[in-house]
Amino acid sequence: MAYHETDTQWMGKMQFNTLVNGHTIIMDAPERVGGEDHGPIPKPFILTALSGCTGMDVVAILRKAGKEVRDLNIRVTGELSKQAPIEYVSIHVNYEFTGDEETRDAALQAVTDSQEKYCGVSHMLKQVLPVTWEVNYNTVLLFNNRVTEKAIA
Repeated sequence: MAYHETDTQWMGKMQFNTLVNGHTIIMDAPERVGGEDHGPIPKPFILTALSGCTGMDVVAILRKAGKEVRDLNIRVTGELSKQAPIEYVSIHVNYEFTGDEETRDAALQAVTDSQEKYCGVSHMLKQVLPVTWEVNYNTVLLFNNRVTEKAIA
C-alpha cells in the first residue's frame, strides 16, 4: 500500500513547520491570537490541495487531448460554520479559462472528468460536504452546479 507522510514541528508561539516531500510549509496564526503571521493558518490548505489536485488533472487531461489554453485560474471558496468546531460546510470551485474558442468544450470536459472521475481530494471532500463548481471560458459561464438560496426561492 502507498502512503503520504508529513512531519510537523512546533517552532514556538503558534508557528508549525511541516516537511512535505522535502518542501517546508510554514503555518502560523495571526498576531491577535498569539502567532506572528509568518504563514497561513492550516484550514485553507484543504482548499489549496483541492485546487492543486483538480488543476493538475485539468492540465493533464487537456495535454493528453492535444489541447491548450492560454490561462487557467482556480478560485476555491470554503464556507465556514458559525459555531465551533469551525469547519467548512460547503466548498465551491471556480475555474476561469482563457483560450481559443475551439478548446472551450475540451476545457469543460476536462473539469467534469476531474470533478467526477479523477480528483481524489474532491472525492474525499464530497464524502462529508457539498463540493460545487463552475466553469467560465473567456468570461462566459459554461457550467455552474452551485445551488444558491436565490435559486431555491
